[in-house]
Amino acid sequence: MTRADIRPSEHPFPDHSSPDHSSPDRSSPAHSAPAHPFPDHSVPDHSVPDHSVPDHSVPAHPFPDLHGHGLRLRPWDADSDVDLDAWFRGRTDPEFRRWNTPLKLTTDLDSARESLRNTARKAAEGTAVTYCVTDAATGAPLGQVGVNVIDRVMSCARVGYWVLPEARGRRVATHALALTARWALAGPGMGLGLHRLELGHAVGHDASCHVAERCGFRHEGTLRGAMWEAERYDAYRDVHLHARLATDPDVSPQATRRVNP
Repeated sequence: MTRADIRPSEHPFPDHSSPDHSSPDRSSPAHSAPAHPFPDHSVPDHSVPDHSVPDHSVPAHPFPDLHGHGLRLRPWDADSDVDLDAWFRGRTDPEFRRWNTPLKLTTDLDSARESLRNTARKAAEGTAVTYCVTDAATGAPLGQVGVNVIDRVMSCARVGYWVLPEARGRRVATHALALTARWALAGPGMGLGLHRLELGHAVGHDASCHVAERCGFRHEGTLRGAMWEAERYDAYRDVHLHARLATDPDVSPQATRRVNP
């Protein structure tokens, strides 16, 4: 994939900041981003908020959509029934639960909606970007990819992804991660400008390991007891750590032929 696959959208940073990896609608080689991708909170707002009703507002999504490999990566919409259903199914899927134990489990549509709104808040704060991976032709949600725990001091972050059952076997995870990693590691005006991306998965999750390798995330070692066991908070399992640097050579996810999710 060339940089031409990353096309800037008309409004790379919309008013709303929902956590998503959408890179600009990239029809040109470079996706232009405003000089200040995150909101400027330097002037305090002393207005008194109205607490008579719950505030469910979510800031505008500040990141661009990403395009390539027949995919469109866009913000999640907590007010969309389609997005809510996809998020709920993805987070409650047995395969997801087998390999992931979130701090807060999604158990129903209400908790799914709140989880989606929380990702939007993190995007507004600049600490995470969460994309809805969709079919570029139909718009159907296929999965999720995110850049999480963004550390601007060390210029690093962690990436993660999941794919809905009906979209597996089509290299959705590989292509979505390739698009997101390229954007996150691209310099200012082109992407997040990060230096290092880390990817960790439970030992034994071979499919995720293959996705990481195809996208240029080198295996760096094993972290002992670094994540919870499936659906438990009192037992731990080992993690394979992969990482990719901005200085690493770019790779094509087409280069290998292993089966992936």
